[in-house]
Amino acid sequence: MSIITPQYRTIQQLLQTQTYAIDEYQREYKWDKENIDELLDDLQATFFGSYEAGDDPQKISGYEEYFLGSIIVSKRQDGKNYLIDGQQRVTSLTLLLINLYRAAKAKDLPVAPTIAPLIFSDDLGQPKFNLDIPERLPVIKALFEGVPFSPDGKDESIGTMYARYSDIAESDLLEDLGDLLPHFSYWLMKKVGLIEIATDSDNHAYAIFETMNDRGKPLSPVDMLKAYLLAPIEKVEQRQKANLEWRRSVLDLISWSGVSEPERDANCIKAWLRAQYADSIRERKAGSVDKDWELIGTEFHRWVRDNRKRVGLNVESDNFDFITVHFPFFARAYRTILEASRNYTEGLEAIFYNAHNDFTWQNTVLLAPLCTTDDDNTVRRKLAVTATYLDIWIMRRVVNYVRVGYSSASYAMFTLCRDIRGKSLDELVDILTKKLLTDEVTFQEYSARDRDGLSGFGLNQFSRRYIYHLLARLAAYTDVGSGRVDLFDKYVDRTTKNPFDIEHICPDSYSKYGKEFGSSYEFQRWRNHVSSLLLLPADINRSLKAKPYAQKVPHYAKQNMYAASLSPDVYKHHPQFDNFRNTHGLPFKPHVEWTTAEQQERLKLLECLVAQIWSPDRIKDAAT
Repeated sequence: MSIITPQYRTIQQLLQTQTYAIDEYQREYKWDKENIDELLDDLQATFFGSYEAGDDPQKISGYEEYFLGSIIVSKRQDGKNYLIDGQQRVTSLTLLLINLYRAAKAKDLPVAPTIAPLIFSDDLGQPKFNLDIPERLPVIKALFEGVPFSPDGKDESIGTMYARYSDIAESDLLEDLGDLLPHFSYWLMKKVGLIEIATDSDNHAYAIFETMNDRGKPLSPVDMLKAYLLAPIEKVEQRQKANLEWRRSVLDLISWSGVSEPERDANCIKAWLRAQYADSIRERKAGSVDKDWELIGTEFHRWVRDNRKRVGLNVESDNFDFITVHFPFFARAYRTILEASRNYTEGLEAIFYNAHNDFTWQNTVLLAPLCTTDDDNTVRRKLAVTATYLDIWIMRRVVNYVRVGYSSASYAMFTLCRDIRGKSLDELVDILTKKLLTDEVTFQEYSARDRDGLSGFGLNQFSRRYIYHLLARLAAYTDVGSGRVDLFDKYVDRTTKNPFDIEHICPDSYSKYGKEFGSSYEFQRWRNHVSSLLLLPADINRSLKAKPYAQKVPHYAKQNMYAASLSPDVYKHHPQFDNFRNTHGLPFKPHVEWTTAEQQERLKLLECLVAQIWSPDRIKDAAT
């Protein structure tokens, strides 16, 4: 008789010296950025909810636990554990552990050797990774060893794993933890766990999986919310109409764009409820508890039940309106945001910009000023105005190296939602414009953190994605001003055969070009400054790398107008470009060589362009 053993396992017990495989026909690794952001936020919140200043690691044994659900494992005769259910979580945990391991190892912390066995085991002197999926081993090995890796041309899971690891590495996790990296790592290994349901029979394993996910599948929070809302509606005809409207809205969400995504309905409801109703948020200190913002994110069906009066569910007709008016209205607006996030849409370009910057909170914040009485035109203008504010807010911060990830931006977005909730279009424009005019963070500086804004903005691991975005915006803005087509969406499209890359104007040779600098470090800092960079097609970028500046300029002249403006040829027979720079007072000028003097002149141009592209005046323009 087969043995079925359910057992609680900590992360350390689950992964240490254990290997896990999956069958070839199992689905790909599918987690998206929002899944990772929510996991990191939950883990940090639970950890910091227990930690008190001065705690030594031994006190972690008394910290609150975090439960990750269950996994189903088939223990086969080949000695491997096959994940029948749970590869998404086990893969994500492995990526998180690799990130923690590399950070701990870089600081030579004693916790690093403790994390390592959860990622790989020693197999006769050779590392054997615990996530033993042959086609995915190259990316795991590269991430673990910290060596370059390109996911281009690889299968979906490899690309997704690489992207999710990048999300973890670029998140606020390590910065928020600071010196508490060892504490958090020990807590993660010993106080975070799940139920492992293990059997030595594939048939039993799949039977358990089907029972848990089919016949015995519990109601989702969306189903439970619908049931709660429908219950008070006693008239059969009204209940049927409400149920049909709910089902139609849910189906439109999960099947939007022709790609089925079962969580999209829940994500929409979370965004809607947070934007329209959340009045409190958890404090980041020991003993703090979840408030509206967090509870809606984890159990919105219960939150609505416990806050029915605040939501406006007082009588039967309120429930009917909530289902047939409010939910369809916000679901339609949510789909509009999704569409504009994926497709560069005239009038809603700012939504596309923020989506390209992976700003997770956009979908929530954009719903905050909407009212069910708004017509379609008003909805679009409110979306455009709010997205434009976010675009400026985000870019001001990233040029000052201020993180805008899920965790670090959550409080700011919570307060923003409260400030703009249900406002008229005129009120919205006024509030958001005043916020920008009084914002302590600007493109010139952020004095509170002693940051220099654009003058100190250079290429590094944190800034690369934002510099790429900024260069694409500069190129598109200059193109349009010069009478060309807006190609921003083409500049940032990484799926093409010849995507655009960041081009260094100065070649990487300190011996040839670094004489005016005191050190190789200062040369690289100058070479990597944003004003010394352009955006070019990948093949052009590769072909120009080692060439001196004088040989590059003729090639720049054939590219986007921002790059082309370095060449004297562009200042001949381009009347629309001449009119653009003269009308807007932009100090474009050609450069026959590239030294610190030319770079400083280019920086002045950059500052003028940025001031126009991300001007607070765009808020009012977006409303028209």
